[in-house]
Amino acid sequence: MNKKIGTEILGTGSYFPKKILTNADLEEMVDTSDEWIRTRTGIKERRVSEKNEPTSELAYKASIEALKDAGILPEQIDLIIIATMTPDMLVPSTACFLHKKMGLTNSVPSFDLSAACSGFIYGISAAKAFIESGLYKKILLVGAEELTKFTDWTDRNTCILFGDGAGAMVLSASEESDNVLSVFLGADGSYSDLLFLPACGTACCETADSANGHTIKMQGREVFKSAVPKMALAAEKALSFSGKELKDIKLFIPHQANMRIIEAVAKKMGVSMDRVFVNVHKTGNISAATTITALDEAIKTGRLQKGDLVELMAFGSGFTWGAAVIRI
Repeated sequence: MNKKIGTEILGTGSYFPKKILTNADLEEMVDTSDEWIRTRTGIKERRVSEKNEPTSELAYKASIEALKDAGILPEQIDLIIIATMTPDMLVPSTACFLHKKMGLTNSVPSFDLSAACSGFIYGISAAKAFIESGLYKKILLVGAEELTKFTDWTDRNTCILFGDGAGAMVLSASEESDNVLSVFLGADGSYSDLLFLPACGTACCETADSANGHTIKMQGREVFKSAVPKMALAAEKALSFSGKELKDIKLFIPHQANMRIIEAVAKKMGVSMDRVFVNVHKTGNISAATTITALDEAIKTGRLQKGDLVELMAFGSGFTWGAAVIRI
């Protein structure tokens, strides 16, 4: 009798652009202050990509790190998925640009997944389904964003929030291990006018500004009202599906949107902040890249050890939300 195919996580990696934009820098650009930003968001700095550094470049550098961590070669990958809301351009997919940068000449299927800040968790669900159906054996899943290229730098309420970065995970079919215990996803399109981005791509747009309309539009208070309960609900559902309890989880990694949301979600779940991983202070909100870059940092800095259970949760434009319980 054939054994059940499980989804094993072989490795993770991340990459951030070199340029750092601090709150002090923002004080010179817009009517704000370091104290105002920190007290409302918890953010101290964020990374900013160069004009000639599209999303696929960040994805490539994060992917190379993940492949090294997994101990496999690019040509061993048989599916590429990139979760992003800031693609290089509308077509081809950013995943195809990554395919090219990796030097792949075989016909590895590659596609983008658009679920905003929940994108990486949607991607985990897709990768798990592809692997456990037997369709693919090794999948490269990436969350990559360049939100600063679509930021209105005259809007003091939104320009303080966003950053750029990418993270990647290599997942593999296994008869011995199953690292993805459960995933829960949700969406409600009736809120689509509260957070949206009418734009082109990171490889072909000039610098975004309020005049051309290619900038992120957000009604922050309304987003907050939905983000907290939906993220907590997703976490509860995924935990239930996994057969685990709150006490079993070593670390919770919520979407790093801002500190107020993170603290409110933890409180609603009844989880102490010492069990919640936070790096929003140095990254800002990097949408689909937040949960995977935070996970990679938690692993590389020793906050998570092999065998530990961790729960990722996110909420984003759409609205979309989701959570995943995984074993390191």
